[in-house]
Amino acid sequence: MKTIKFSVLFALISSVAIAQDYAFKVLANKGGNSVKSGADWAPLKTGATLKNGDELKIVDNAYLGLVYNSGKPLELKQPGNYKVADLSAKMKSGNSVLNKYTDFILSSNAEGKKNRLSATGAVDRGENLPVRILLPENQSAGIYNTVAIVSWESKVNGPYTVTVRNMFDDELNKFETADTKVQIDLTDAKYAKENAVLIEVKAKSDHRPSKPRLIKKLSPAEHAGIQKSLTEINNDVAEQTALNKLILARFYEEHNLIIDAITSYEQAMALAPDVPTFNEEYQYFLTRHGLK
Repeated sequence: MKTIKFSVLFALISSVAIAQDYAFKVLANKGGNSVKSGADWAPLKTGATLKNGDELKIVDNAYLGLVYNSGKPLELKQPGNYKVADLSAKMKSGNSVLNKYTDFILSSNAEGKKNRLSATGAVDRGENLPVRILLPENQSAGIYNTVAIVSWESKVNGPYTVTVRNMFDDELNKFETADTKVQIDLTDAKYAKENAVLIEVKAKSDHRPSKPRLIKKLSPAEHAGIQKSLTEINNDVAEQTALNKLILARFYEEHNLIIDAITSYEQAMALAPDVPTFNEEYQYFLTRHGLK
């Protein structure tokens, strides 16, 4: 009996040791960064694991997004050499809940995503219109935050007219933009009293409007539920970094808050516009949800 208990205990300890056999995983990488394991330097790749004995070399104008084994993210932008052990020593304990979001992002390499994009394809929603708003169907129109970044694809050139209406079809706001995205702040006096709004976009050169898309505030009970779940990871992703926004996007997606996820992806790309990982993840997200 003692032998069996010892064997089980040894197996558990071994599994923990294997699970913690790395210090960081590489979530995003831009530039000719490299890693030295032992005596040799090698190019650093997204998805790689780093041990405490390794050393990193970050080049000029580069970016490196790491995730500690506890789940806590870390960005490196300044050029220079970094010992992984020194980086580990500075990391505070993170929340293991984060790992399920970062593991999903790391679950396939770029080639794997490309293959899945080809297999999935975009969903034809019958919108043979010049402008298509990249927002989900009504059943996934709930929003937790107060700001939504709304973008669209267009077969015709801008400028564009954006119309915001309430559920009674009353016009709340109308404005023009040369861009293919806008930010809607639901705390704005024009929308603050509305539980839901409809967004419609059309090009000035073409009078056919897009299919209207719904943005609906969560009920107080739904909002409280998401807030409770978010507190589990908030301390680890509170800083306004591209890497944190990417992790938040995955959190929102898991809770079917597609509009919040879109906004987080857009914010991540704005914070790190030259890092391809964030745009690649966003395009993959849009395709798997049939939005593009």
